[in-house]
Amino acid sequence: MANDHTIRGRLVDIPNRRVVGACISIQRGRIASIREQAAAEGPFLMPGFVDSHVHVESSMLTPTQFAAAAVVHGTVATVSDPHEIANVLGVEGIHFMLQDAEKTPLKIHFDVPSCVPATPYETSGATLDQHAVAELLDDPRLSYLSEMMNYPGVLGGDVEVTAKINAALDRRKPVDGHAPGLRGDQAAAYVAAGISTDHECVSKDEALDKLAAGCRIQIRQGSAARNFAALYSLIDEYPDQAMLCSDDKHPDDLLAGHMDQLVREAVKMGIDPMNALQAACLNPVRHYGMDVGQLRVGDPADLVEVDNLTQFGVLRTWINGEIVAEQGTTRLTGTDVQPINHFLATNKTAADFLCQATTSSIRVIEAKDGELITGSSQAEAHVVDGAIVSHPAADILKMTVVNRYQDTPPAIGFIRGFGLRQGAIASSVAHDCHNIVSVGVSDDDLRRAVNLVIENRGGLSAVSGHDFAALALPIAGLMSCRSCQEVAREYEQLNALCQSWGTTLRAPFMTLSFMALLVIPELKLSDQGLFDGQRFEFASLRV
Repeated sequence: MANDHTIRGRLVDIPNRRVVGACISIQRGRIASIREQAAAEGPFLMPGFVDSHVHVESSMLTPTQFAAAAVVHGTVATVSDPHEIANVLGVEGIHFMLQDAEKTPLKIHFDVPSCVPATPYETSGATLDQHAVAELLDDPRLSYLSEMMNYPGVLGGDVEVTAKINAALDRRKPVDGHAPGLRGDQAAAYVAAGISTDHECVSKDEALDKLAAGCRIQIRQGSAARNFAALYSLIDEYPDQAMLCSDDKHPDDLLAGHMDQLVREAVKMGIDPMNALQAACLNPVRHYGMDVGQLRVGDPADLVEVDNLTQFGVLRTWINGEIVAEQGTTRLTGTDVQPINHFLATNKTAADFLCQATTSSIRVIEAKDGELITGSSQAEAHVVDGAIVSHPAADILKMTVVNRYQDTPPAIGFIRGFGLRQGAIASSVAHDCHNIVSVGVSDDDLRRAVNLVIENRGGLSAVSGHDFAALALPIAGLMSCRSCQEVAREYEQLNALCQSWGTTLRAPFMTLSFMALLVIPELKLSDQGLFDGQRFEFASLRV
């Protein structure tokens, strides 16, 4: 057969913490034999990298296009949550992801989204109740229950939440967690309910509380949330309980690297290379029971060849014994798909974004670069002609969330941290319900940015006077049909435009996409209004 061959090099034996010369025979896509050799020469052969938690949709690519880019970096498998498209299209969206993923050799292990919608305080395009979740869990292609964001429901014994968790446990499928900031007895109670992982830790103390309760920690470094610096020491301290993940990876970042970047950074920070590789290659496979090779006789031949164990430059990637990437070039291609969508909003007028001044003080969302958690503050309202407007000199900008599923008035809030001195940006990638989120200096630019997204039936936009740019995302308002290189190029142009307008955020559109994520404290904005994520209730804009 075409994939019957022999590979020679230095085998990285992670469980036994050694490197030995080896000749690996591959037959019918599996490892038929491993013969150790006295001379340890040539490139290093390792199990392939696994992203233990990622939303493929956040790359703005279809699964096949994501795969074509990821394998270049030695990724052979992912644990992927189709939560984003499920919030837009429900079961239809999940089936779309499964069907496209079947066309790529990358081993994308999808889950059943647990929180669609994440909260009842926002408008989504679909709902997955306990009965729908149980039915989806019976599908053998869906391997686990995804991040249980409703941790107040877990702690309070909510009937619907408990039924979803029990449905997964009854089928012996793991349950992923999502409980930012949960500590002590509450963290222990959350884990005791059946939660097995958490990728939302932002401090080591928080992670230690969850580890003590028996939870595995997924150390995250994505395009927006970047918690690696706070948590990387856990890889050496808890090598059996640590995993690596990206969670959300935008296309420009995916071109630059994937799990290989995290392993490289870990070793640079002094982490034992074997522990780093265990977290990146073995622990996710074992925890989720994935059909992914661990470089043992009889395993699928899923492996990577790297130049050394410090930089981990990927030379070749194999999946099921076939080379899928070589010398930085993918051998995979995306597939043609018929876009599906759920987008009913119509164009807005300037009057829709008017915020009448009925107070002198307002609540302000405090955005933080590299974090999903926001702060909350109070500021003096900047009033012009009887209306509260943006105040760029104080870095307080108007923010809106527009319901994409029905025509309703936009929700209005104010935010600090974007730094725009002109223009507005908008996006239908707005976790978790993916309504249209926008932030800008003037009401007219806000209107135009939002309307540009509406006219494209989803995507990203940036508008300032006569300058404008857009990235259309016709698949659910989340994904493009094009390649990673093409999407990354347009995305980088949008970011560059934003930076020329004053923002200092590393990834302004990624940060913007989380400003409507109500399950991450402290203050957020949904299409229904300002929301206090600590009290888990609506908050008034006016103080």
